[in-house]
Amino acid sequence: MLFANSSEELIVDSDMSFEEAIKGTKAPQEIIDSISLIDVYYYSFDDKLHKGQLLVHSTCKNEVIEIFQIIREIKFPVQKAIPIVQYTWSDNKSMQANNSSSFNYRFVANTNRLSLHAYGKAVDINPFQNPVVYADGKISPKGAKYDPKKPGTLRADSRIVKEFEKRGWRWGGKFTSFKDYHHFDKD
Repeated sequence: MLFANSSEELIVDSDMSFEEAIKGTKAPQEIIDSISLIDVYYYSFDDKLHKGQLLVHSTCKNEVIEIFQIIREIKFPVQKAIPIVQYTWSDNKSMQANNSSSFNYRFVANTNRLSLHAYGKAVDINPFQNPVVYADGKISPKGAKYDPKKPGTLRADSRIVKEFEKRGWRWGGKFTSFKDYHHFDKD
């Protein structure tokens, strides 16, 4: 498949219908009705242009599309972006596969509080380059390492971080009790 206005070949990582992307979610209908499936384009670590998809809250849709346009323009590498249904709704499986994602009807780890991912108001980018680092030193996903010098890694001075923050999103790399380097959210 060729990308519009380009002779560059497009590698399709995800091309689901909305119904396929939400299949099996335990989210209530009012949340499902507030979610949009968007196509995002990015260069992956193979230096080739890819198309993926994210399920995001409809109020966040345009901002996420704009940020992924910037991600594509500056060739910030993204491993892949596939709705988390592909990983049987498992955040751990998705992170282990270095999948960038958004909507996942789930609770904040070790709490009974719904995550902003449950509303499509959070986006995770390259979890393997940008892991969660807990206060006790534990890292998730297993085997990941945060090295700000490596491609695909987010830092406080990254253009991607600044673009999210400019639009009112929080970056998990600035959390105080632990660092969630792949995570952005907007309440």
